Amino acid sequence: MPFNRRKFLKKSAATGAGVAIAGAAAAPAAEAAEAGKHGHPVKRYSLTVMGTTDLHGHVFNWDYFKDAEYSDTAGNAMGLARISTLVNQVRKEKGRHNTLLLDAGDTIQGTPLTYYYAKVDPITAKGGPVHPMAQAMNAIGYDAAALGNHEFNYGIETLRKFESQLCFPLLGANAVDAKTLRPAFPPYFMKTFHVPGAKPVKVAVLGLTNPGIAIWDKAYVQGKLAFPGLEEQAAKWVPKLRSMGADVVVVSAHSGASGTSSYGDQVPYVENAAANVAKQVPGIDAILVGHAHVEIPELKVVNEKTGRTVVLSEPLCYAERLTLFDVELVFSKGRWEVESVSASLRNSNSVADDPEITQLLTDEHKKVVAYVNQVVGRATETLTTVDARYKDAPIIDLITKVQEDVVKAALVGTEYASLPVIAQASPFSRTSEIPSGDVTIRGLSSLYVYDNTLVAKLLTGAQVRAYLEYSAEYYVQTAPGAAVDPDKLTNANNRPDYNYDYVSGLAYDIDIAQPAGSRIKNLTFGGAALDDAQQFVLAVNNYRANGGGAFPHVATAKQLWSESTEIRTRIAEWVTAKGVLDPKDFASADWKLVRNGTPVF
Repeated sequence: MPFNRRKFLKKSAATGAGVAIAGAAAAPAAEAAEAGKHGHPVKRYSLTVMGTTDLHGHVFNWDYFKDAEYSDTAGNAMGLARISTLVNQVRKEKGRHNTLLLDAGDTIQGTPLTYYYAKVDPITAKGGPVHPMAQAMNAIGYDAAALGNHEFNYGIETLRKFESQLCFPLLGANAVDAKTLRPAFPPYFMKTFHVPGAKPVKVAVLGLTNPGIAIWDKAYVQGKLAFPGLEEQAAKWVPKLRSMGADVVVVSAHSGASGTSSYGDQVPYVENAAANVAKQVPGIDAILVGHAHVEIPELKVVNEKTGRTVVLSEPLCYAERLTLFDVELVFSKGRWEVESVSASLRNSNSVADDPEITQLLTDEHKKVVAYVNQVVGRATETLTTVDARYKDAPIIDLITKVQEDVVKAALVGTEYASLPVIAQASPFSRTSEIPSGDVTIRGLSSLYVYDNTLVAKLLTGAQVRAYLEYSAEYYVQTAPGAAVDPDKLTNANNRPDYNYDYVSGLAYDIDIAQPAGSRIKNLTFGGAALDDAQQFVLAVNNYRANGGGAFPHVATAKQLWSESTEIRTRIAEWVTAKGVLDPKDFASADWKLVRNGTPVF
């Protein structure tokens, strides 16, 4: 039966705390005996905790945007069908009853598959389908998963429906009711492993999610849910789990290990706090890390209070890797103690899809393939994002044009209708291409891979200038005479491509010979130097509007309008209405890179 959240929370309320979700498993023979000091056999037990993270709707090794098998230069393969094969291998090696399978969040957003079952054939409809990710994860036999921030992208109703379809709990100790501050989701999961001839081993899994949800999905969660810091919530819950008899404590954290935050000081909690949790909170044995989309086979962090080592691991996103924590326990002085923990990764490219998962979800997959291949228009020429990071590319102008048009239409009849509308957009992908000829939903979706929605914010000219200066920090300072390598020109201080913005409706140069903070030159509006007092309406995605990327002014600026329709959908509607995708209808020369006034390209 699917995990019953209502029963759990009712039981939690009765006891005054989130109580154990007990599961018992009979372990066949995972113990080994060896002689102790007094000739008594020493009891040992080996436990393997498997983990995935940031699956983002990848069931199969398929690229819906390219309508082909997924491939990359590193030879990776992805998808839960591959993970299922790896999990079956590990269970066979270790004994199924000596394993746990966890996920660290970001499950129901990220591919046309997840979009389709949120918006086109939504799981929330009466008699609606079971989400493909729920079907796959239930079939594979996950024990628990942490909430990711992208779980909230389609609203709480969709998330709760997905949760109800799972046969395992969605954990979030730091996802609390905004009014009562009580857990809104199960904080933890406990499972008992029986060991012949010895006390059972109790394993607790604490789930932690990302504080950034309060910013990124503010429209859905404000006033309803709050997301305190991972460190403080782990410090609250880990001692409780130990007092309940947990011999092993594993944390599944939708939070990276770097200690950094993309949202500046807008939230008083660290975004990537997994290593902080390991350092600051005693009593944790291992942490499954998520959110950052990086590969960490094994990271050892010493706890500052106990001196004990905590082992962290982050498997690569999109089901490209499976983490294995091998936990060795020894029975000493009447209790089980963790003797060692080691982490390693298994690669999805080493196995084939599990035919059980293929059979289970082929129909859903085919529906989505047909959907994304619908023709909505015709392109007069090929548009690509290949050099959009450092050149003003028409394909990004398409996004800003659509956003401008939607916001202008929305403001008709309001006091802001006469203000100029400008728009931001980021070069999300380095490989997106809309070929000349038929334009499909698939091609347009590859241009805008996130499920962002549109917001209108009120900014002054001075604030727009500061916004552009901040965006221009994306470039590496490059002296006038130095050779320019496009691959080394961007991502200064590890800033991702999605945190670099074009802004349409203005003209400006970015002087990369200058230090960050003084790069925007010749900034004009309507052919004249920008007036710092001029008011503008900025058409901006909800991630940026809520503070994502920590761009100045935009999060605190007055909001004039917002909607829940995805920008991707608005682009498809715009192209469908036009019938023809011709750069003369949207392309504009807004900006260029220079060095001391001389164009770089």
